[in-house]
Amino acid sequence: MSTTVDADWTQLDRAKAAGKLMVGWVALLWLIELVDLVTGHALDGYGIIAREPDGLTGIPLAPFLHFGFDHLASNTVPLLVLGFVAALSGIRRFLAVCVAVTVVDGLGVWLVSPSYSVTAGASGLIFGLFGYLLVRGFVERRPLGVVVAVVIAAVWGGTIFFGILPTDSGVSWQGHLFGLLAGAAAAFAFPRRHPPALD
Repeated sequence: MSTTVDADWTQLDRAKAAGKLMVGWVALLWLIELVDLVTGHALDGYGIIAREPDGLTGIPLAPFLHFGFDHLASNTVPLLVLGFVAALSGIRRFLAVCVAVTVVDGLGVWLVSPSYSVTAGASGLIFGLFGYLLVRGFVERRPLGVVVAVVIAAVWGGTIFFGILPTDSGVSWQGHLFGLLAGAAAAFAFPRRHPPALD
């Protein structure tokens, strides 16, 4: 078994791996939602149930569950794009960021959301990836990372801003806010260990 890390990969190798990972990830979400539909939305109850001990089991499951195909469709493109960009710097670090965002975001939702509410969807992770990419370039002092931050802020900044405001009772602003904060913190927690001299 090989123990070499992806540090020796070319940028093309990284792009292929990131692309395959995110396409597979999104395909899995659509398959899960299809199963949910066929079973009469039996999976919806496995999200995060606020302040219920049993609701803690929803923390790792919630990012993979959605309340219908419209909900999933609205998350598909940003998850694909932000996930792909974040994964370009290394699959293992990307997965570590995703786990950290999922746990912190999930605990925040469980603690702060209205009692007995059920929260599910990939948007918390999406907001986390946005926060991660927004901060990462500045933390690592990499010009390309700063450019990426500016571009994603220009494209999704308005959506992110309104997504953390408590303006829609049917949308978990708590999940969005804690995801964003967790992603920003992950940029500090998982810096690139040996940044290249040139991007």
